[in-house]
Amino acid sequence: MFSGSNTLARYTPINVSIWLSMAFQAGAINVGGFLACHKTVTHVTGFATYFGAEVSHGNFVKALGFLSVPGFFLAGAMLSAYFVDRRITHGKQPRYYYMFALITALMFFVALAGKLGYFGSFGAPTTLSKDYLMLAILCLSSGIQNACITSASGSVVRTTHLTGLTTDLGIGLVRRLSPNPQEIINNPENKANLMRIGIIFSFILGSTVAAFSFYHLDYLGFLGPCLISLILTYIAYTRKNGSHESNAGVMADKVSNG
Repeated sequence: MFSGSNTLARYTPINVSIWLSMAFQAGAINVGGFLACHKTVTHVTGFATYFGAEVSHGNFVKALGFLSVPGFFLAGAMLSAYFVDRRITHGKQPRYYYMFALITALMFFVALAGKLGYFGSFGAPTTLSKDYLMLAILCLSSGIQNACITSASGSVVRTTHLTGLTTDLGIGLVRRLSPNPQEIINNPENKANLMRIGIIFSFILGSTVAAFSFYHLDYLGFLGPCLISLILTYIAYTRKNGSHESNAGVMADKVSNG
């Protein structure tokens, strides 16, 4: 589905649209987790901070619970690496649609389980006994998405974190302002910076739009990210089939011409 290129200058319009959609989705998931139980989702550093804070109060069980949540982000990244990155490095077709389908199912489960009261009241203070599973699923989904886009872009683009992206943007802006004389006309940082700005804007837009839906729909607000993942699953699957058909056509032409 993705180009797999390691340079932002080679991104196609369809891939750019997909990545911006993923950033929008990531913003929605993050704000949903924050509004539901007052904890960030993809901020792994934050969970390490929660761990230290709970240890200082002698809440060792709760501290270990917070520390284990980022493990699900890691598990999601490893799962995505198996179906995407590993296949890319071996010259095989990456299974992007597997990953998007799984995120769709996970978001639907969170919306349904939350609506049925499994996670307690929406917006109530964090209770690990009730919110742990939801946080784990949201981190798992975010890990899948982040590793998927990282593999597809050659470790250039990430959509669930803004800290590294903002750092890249700062470096890119300086490079743009003081380019190599040979790159003044066609500076690769031009498209790179536009992509970084676009992802940051899409993440913020996703957080803002989703916040309104969560305030009105509570846990059902997770159906928004669910719908985005469902659309991405369809796009990934149809493009996969299209590439197979195209390859088959090329082989048929070679045979007939031979």
